[in-house]
Amino acid sequence: MKRNYTPEEAKQEHRDKLGPKLGPVFHELWNDLAWLQIKWREYRELFGTTPDRLDLLNSSAGLFFRIIQDTMWEESLLHLSRLTDRATVAGRKNLTIRLLPALCDDDKLRASVATLVEKAIAATEFARDWRNRHVGHRDLDLVLNSGAKALAPASRTLVSQAISAIHAVLNEISEQLLNSTLSTEVITPGDGALALLYTLHDGVETGRAREERIRSGHFEPNDLKPRKV
Repeated sequence: MKRNYTPEEAKQEHRDKLGPKLGPVFHELWNDLAWLQIKWREYRELFGTTPDRLDLLNSSAGLFFRIIQDTMWEESLLHLSRLTDRATVAGRKNLTIRLLPALCDDDKLRASVATLVEKAIAATEFARDWRNRHVGHRDLDLVLNSGAKALAPASRTLVSQAISAIHAVLNEISEQLLNSTLSTEVITPGDGALALLYTLHDGVETGRAREERIRSGHFEPNDLKPRKV
C-alpha cells in the first residue's frame, strides 16, 4: 500500500524522478490543479447538485450566496485561464501547462503531452474569453450592447470538461514517468460546503420551529430573547 507523502516529500520525489527542470514545474502545476479541483467541487456541492440546496441557500442568506456563487464561478474561469495561458506575457514567465512539452526529454512523451496541451487550450478557450471581456476586464461594447460578439457559451459541464483536459496533461507525465495515475478527486477534511449545508439546514429548521412556537403562543423564554452572533 502506497503511503501518503508530506508536501515536501512529494516535491522532492517529483524533482528526483522528473529532473530539475520538469520536476519543479510539474509539482507546482500538480498543486495548482488540485486546488482548482477542490474549489470546483465545493462550487458544485453548493450550486450544482439539487434545487433543494439552492432553496436552502436562498432561504438562509440569498444575497450573500449569490455573491459567493458569482465569485466562485468567476474564480474558476480565472484559474482555468491561468493554467493554460501563454508561457510568457509582457516579458514575464507564467506557470502554465504550455511549459511542459519543452521540458520533456523523451520525444514520444513530448509529442503526446503537446497534443494534450493543445486539447486543454481548446477546452479552456471559453474561460479566456470570459476572463478577457467580462471578469478581468469589462468590454465596453459588450456592456453597452453595442454590437459586440456575445461571450462564449459557458457552463458547469464545460468547466468540468476543461479541468479534465488539464488533468489529462499532467496524468500523461505522471503515468509515463512516475508510474502513477493522478486521482481526479482530491481528499479533503469534511469541513467544506457539505458541512455548511448541514449547518444551514439545522439552523433554518430551528428558526422555523421557533417562529411556529411564537405564532402558536406556546413559546419558550429563550424564543423572545435578542440573538447575538
